[in-house]
Amino acid sequence: MTRILLDTSAYSAFMRGHQGVQAALQGAEEIYLTPVILGELLAGFMRGRHRRKNEGELDAFLTSPRVDVVTMDRETGERYALILHGLRQAGTPIPTNDIWIAGSAMQHGLRILTTDAHYLKVTQAVVDFVESA
Repeated sequence: MTRILLDTSAYSAFMRGHQGVQAALQGAEEIYLTPVILGELLAGFMRGRHRRKNEGELDAFLTSPRVDVVTMDRETGERYALILHGLRQAGTPIPTNDIWIAGSAMQHGLRILTTDAHYLKVTQAVVDFVESA
């Protein structure tokens, strides 16, 4: 069973028609987002000219029976701390929100689908990196 955590960058690429991301999503049996990803998307929509359209598309995406939002809890925080510690020791920081996203993926046994190469620095996560178009 293919279970994917769809990163913000991959969601955006999907909405722009990125063939690699579309193919990965078509092959996924379950697709997840986190509250952090939703927050990043909604904040981006607020800055854009097509807020209502983008929010409507996201709402439609979230109604798919294959799509769900994972919960974040104490265990997520523990995974975040583990990943952050490892990145600091390696001297390879990545954006804080992406550490939360990676922690969620680690906690729930999900593969991260992303166009952000810095996720490859997170040794505790399984990452499906797709070049951005």
